[in-house]
Amino acid sequence: MSHPEQARVIRAMSYIHAFLRNESISGILLILSAALAMIMANHPALAPLYDAFLHTKASVKIGDAGLEKGLLHWINDGLMAIFFLLVGLELKRSFFDGRLSSGKRVMMAAFAAAGGMLAPAIIYMTINLIHPENLRGWAIPTATDIAFALGVLSLLGKRVPLTLKTFLLALAMFDDLGAVLIIAFFYTEALDMSQLGMAGIALVVLALFNGVLRIRALAPYIIVGLFLWVSVLKSGVHATLAGFALAMFIPYISERERGTKEVRHVKENPALVLEHMLQPYVALFIMPLFAFANAGVRIEGSVMELLLHPVTLGVALGLFIGKQVGVFGAVWLGRLLGVVALPPRMTLAQLYGIALLAGIGFTMSLFIGSLSFEAFDKTTAVRLGVLGGSLLSALAGYLVLALTLPKTGKRQSGQGKSAKA
Repeated sequence: MSHPEQARVIRAMSYIHAFLRNESISGILLILSAALAMIMANHPALAPLYDAFLHTKASVKIGDAGLEKGLLHWINDGLMAIFFLLVGLELKRSFFDGRLSSGKRVMMAAFAAAGGMLAPAIIYMTINLIHPENLRGWAIPTATDIAFALGVLSLLGKRVPLTLKTFLLALAMFDDLGAVLIIAFFYTEALDMSQLGMAGIALVVLALFNGVLRIRALAPYIIVGLFLWVSVLKSGVHATLAGFALAMFIPYISERERGTKEVRHVKENPALVLEHMLQPYVALFIMPLFAFANAGVRIEGSVMELLLHPVTLGVALGLFIGKQVGVFGAVWLGRLLGVVALPPRMTLAQLYGIALLAGIGFTMSLFIGSLSFEAFDKTTAVRLGVLGGSLLSALAGYLVLALTLPKTGKRQSGQGKSAKA
């Protein structure tokens, strides 16, 4: 391996380790935030405070123009746009220089993600087939919460090979990309064409900044990105997609471009700088706040009736059964077809454990659930299904991996080799 390639691998590995540390802590914060939300939503004295917090109005105005929304909407439409901006930046880096730059890794993660989205959707729709009003929620169990999943994985410490962690990360990347496409195509309401046109103008400006003017400073992209977000918010397309679209235009200087005349003078990688800036805020603040705002399930009426609600069952079984069948089955099919091969030091039993952890939907499932339904009984059913399916997946995945991973971390000396394979 040449020196530049070795340097690229070392940088990628150091970034992955830093990323995993933040995501693992975020997973623990997500659990605590969800637990606090559940307690407050069901406590007679705290429930009014919880509701008051979510419905507190906040406004941003410039002259006569402005936006006024409750905190819940600011969190779901505003802060989640920053989350999707980070998702887009991570995907871009992964395709250029990271864990998705290898054809074999891309194929395995893509197969796993596709199966992990298809099977849960089929299970949900099968359970709700005789309830057509519920079919709008088919996408709820298709998502994986990478922070929560890595939080569970971190409980096993050094016993977990880096190969397993990077596969789970790559799988979640494709999952997030799938979630972006689902939101764009299936959760867009009536369109305001004038606002959509303004968003189109913003995208053209961003393209000119990147492709023609070759601007490498971040400030112009952020300013136009804010204009893009407001336009998308008012257009009827979900505002979070503006964050992902912005990420696609922020310049990323790959290792292959680093030596060219055009970028030799550029000291910093704009997309990577922004990703590093956003990642701790998203992991340690935005995602836990989102969990707190969306996981407060108020249990009213018959608990058994809620647990047996077709939406609850569809979401819970979609996450717990659908994800493990879809992820494991898709990789098995890929191996059968000869287009997918397991990385070194990954066994089928360990793959099954990761497939179970992929059933932790939590944040993204709650988010898609909030787009799917507004009726109280269905949102309660969604939250119960997400929490139940995610908890079962977490416990089962931890148990399988605890039984199948090496008892100590002695074999980790070879993980760098497998990660580069």
